[in-house]
Amino acid sequence: MAAVGPGEGQRQRSGSPASGSRTGGQRSGSPASGSRTGGQRSCSPVSRRSSPSPSADLRSVLVTSVLNLEKLEVDLYRGTHHWIPRSRMLFGGQIVGQSLVAAAMSVSENVFVHSLHCYFVRAGDPNVPVVYRVDRTRDGKSFSVRSVKAIQHGYPILICQASFQKKMESPIQHQFTMPVVPAPENVLTQEELIEKYLRDPDLAENYKMGLTKLLAEEVPIEIKPINPPDYFKRVAKEPVQRFWVRARGYIGDGNMKLHCCVAAYISDYSFLRTALLPHLQYRVKFMASLDHSMWFHVPFRSDEWMLYECESPWSGGCRGLVQGRLWKQNGVLAVSCAQEGVFYVKPTPSESKL
Repeated sequence: MAAVGPGEGQRQRSGSPASGSRTGGQRSGSPASGSRTGGQRSCSPVSRRSSPSPSADLRSVLVTSVLNLEKLEVDLYRGTHHWIPRSRMLFGGQIVGQSLVAAAMSVSENVFVHSLHCYFVRAGDPNVPVVYRVDRTRDGKSFSVRSVKAIQHGYPILICQASFQKKMESPIQHQFTMPVVPAPENVLTQEELIEKYLRDPDLAENYKMGLTKLLAEEVPIEIKPINPPDYFKRVAKEPVQRFWVRARGYIGDGNMKLHCCVAAYISDYSFLRTALLPHLQYRVKFMASLDHSMWFHVPFRSDEWMLYECESPWSGGCRGLVQGRLWKQNGVLAVSCAQEGVFYVKPTPSESKL
């Protein structure tokens, strides 16, 4: 299982490991693909035909650190941690993204991921790296399938199946229509929204402390919520949320495999909380992802604004189902997602009238 939810984690700063964590000799903020780290090659699924990128200080940390795996042996990789949730479990999007990186390293350059299906089977340990073992399940004429196990302490914490396809044309095409929402340049970022909340003189001190800590974090994703819920007044709303999202920093347009890996990381952020929006009268004691699936439809850039449309059609039995769609700004549906998670809640204490 992997913890999810915005503002519930502490991100270790790029270039230095989290306090008390071991990184197997590989520091967060490791060099980009092709560099050597501790005698091993650091790998990300970067095409040899990719165009030159800007200087390292402008590169997205998702490329230089989070999705930059250390190659240990053929089809065996090691990844370190970038953002450690307060639950002390690993962020699910990181494990999914790193698993896809490992899978993509084992396929030819002319096939691209079209779907992945993951199960979180154990809680991740933030104090040790994750080892990724790839099984080359099948290579056909048009499709290739890879199985990946993310391992800690000798046991899998995630099992991932990813399927890759050669580019193929078809006259059969359709998609839903993108929701009408304000353009990203007209929406406040999550940081600007927090600063707005902090200027409220009536905001309780405990909320101020929590928001200040959240503002100090450096999550490698930029978020612009559209009509964000009022968590402070705990007003229930429909299980739907929409926000503009993109990776921080520059990635470029020459490597679709890498953009898919970044989208896998992004897709888990705040996803499961959609199922809790009608139930804000409860406080969450525990919440974790159980599984995660993605379908990649068309090329896109994860370092450009995309609309993440999330909705929850059902919850019950301490589980919730969420579905998501990532839209390009031109209205093209780029990625579809689905996830089921588990959560345990308790009623919110009534405010004292004394």
